[in-house]
Amino acid sequence: MDGFRIREVRVAQGLTIAQLATAAGVSAAMVSQVERGLADPSLATLRQFARALDVPLFDLFEAAPRVSPVAVTRAGKQVTITSPNGDTSYARLSVPYGQLEVLRGELRPGGVSHEEPWSHPAHECVTVVQGRLLVEVDGEFHRLEEGDSCYFDSRLPHRLVNETEQPTRFIVAVTPPSY
Repeated sequence: MDGFRIREVRVAQGLTIAQLATAAGVSAAMVSQVERGLADPSLATLRQFARALDVPLFDLFEAAPRVSPVAVTRAGKQVTITSPNGDTSYARLSVPYGQLEVLRGELRPGGVSHEEPWSHPAHECVTVVQGRLLVEVDGEFHRLEEGDSCYFDSRLPHRLVNETEQPTRFIVAVTPPSY
């Protein structure tokens, strides 16, 4: 995690460390340590920063915006993050600063994407590439097999669950990119 990107976004928005800390629900010391590369924030904390800065989560990992209307993301060069519980990993397949975020995900056996369903302002479509997936949206459960997809309004509380003994691999598209 490059704390400089958080500092860059915070300064561009005219926020002080204290203002970002308050908005993100963390201490000013935490913001300062992350920006200076002295602390490695959890995924939950990064989401709090992204929400407070009103930027997509993966934008906190990227350099300055690309100006080309065409960009290629090379295999093995994608930014990857893992959930705090270690159950889920995501690799960003799309380029930063677009209107659509595409992620490749893997959910370990018995794992969940989030301990509790959560929401954010976007729309998502998840497609199972390998295995089976249970998609919980607003208290309803939708079982997906390989090749199945599920589209939903991300403002509804949601999460992904792997009830099997095998890893589940999936692709998720999110628009607009969000936390």
